[in-house]
Amino acid sequence: MKPIADLHVHTISSGHAYSTLQEIVLHAKNIGLPMVGISDHAPGMPGGAHLFHFLNMRILPKVMDGVRVIRGIEVNIMDHQGTIDVDQRTLDITEYAIASLHPPCIPFGDMEANTNALIKVMGIDGIQIIGHPDDERYPLDYDALALAAKEHNVLLEINNSSMNGFSARSNSKRVIRQLLDACKRHQTHVIFGSDAHISFDAGNFTYCMKIVEECDFPMDLVVNHQPDKLKMFFPKIFE
Repeated sequence: MKPIADLHVHTISSGHAYSTLQEIVLHAKNIGLPMVGISDHAPGMPGGAHLFHFLNMRILPKVMDGVRVIRGIEVNIMDHQGTIDVDQRTLDITEYAIASLHPPCIPFGDMEANTNALIKVMGIDGIQIIGHPDDERYPLDYDALALAAKEHNVLLEINNSSMNGFSARSNSKRVIRQLLDACKRHQTHVIFGSDAHISFDAGNFTYCMKIVEECDFPMDLVVNHQPDKLKMFFPKIFE
């Protein structure tokens, strides 16, 4: 199955990525990726974009060179009470939001604290994806996470860059297997994300595909390839 969307892509506005929006769109066009979500880092990340960046995304054309450009954001979870680094107005303007644990923003906690933080964030209006819940430094209760994601209609991300050998996240392949096993048990949907920080990685799900095949994870629970399920989880995109 050919993916139709990658919703975890960073531009130079994230501060530590290397491609412009137009370079990413051109690459998506060249590989036949119909939809690309721009999810730059919110201000809590060192070097991240100012809130004005996200408020001004309203000027972006919905379609560029035949590619649907989706206005997103990757917000930072700032504490174990589930506080994030953007306000509701910003989330309302974006078409979707990823919420993630990043070491510069939140200390490593124990399993209960980390899991509770992610579950609290799932209840925030506008959060549709939990980004890369695959870092052993942030231990998680994957059964509790999968059940909560299903209840809140939130997707858990299988992150391609976590498995590419360059990520700072710890033991991600082993942890992702635990995540997939829990999602399979509870029939919880997941989403592939490239987490591209350069245009050439947008739409790259090589490691995602390999690990779901190894885990015999049902592709019916992966939304990137299914327009009807993307519409179910991301209604704003199809308005």
